[in-house]
Amino acid sequence: MKSFLKLMVPAFIAASVLPQGANAQRMLCAERDMVLAQLSGRYGEQVRGMGLAPNNRIMEVFVSEETGSWTITVTSADGTMCLMAAGQHFEAMIPVATGEDL
Repeated sequence: MKSFLKLMVPAFIAASVLPQGANAQRMLCAERDMVLAQLSGRYGEQVRGMGLAPNNRIMEVFVSEETGSWTITVTSADGTMCLMAAGQHFEAMIPVATGEDL
């Protein structure tokens, strides 16, 4: 499977948003519905976890059980979702009791 981010560039280039500032890095961002459609329809990824990030943003982890691909996104209050990281070979871990060796 080709790099997830490399495949997503054409889908998001028109809607990409660049962060402001001298140290700004290019991120792939678009409306949440558009990103969700790509993650589920094209890659078979579904949300497996989420959490509250700084500045009232939502961080989510999407995973494809079939292919093992994964994506981490962050969604702002205005509905803009940005791809933060993606990869292959996702594996769920069983929680270990406190004090036990991994």
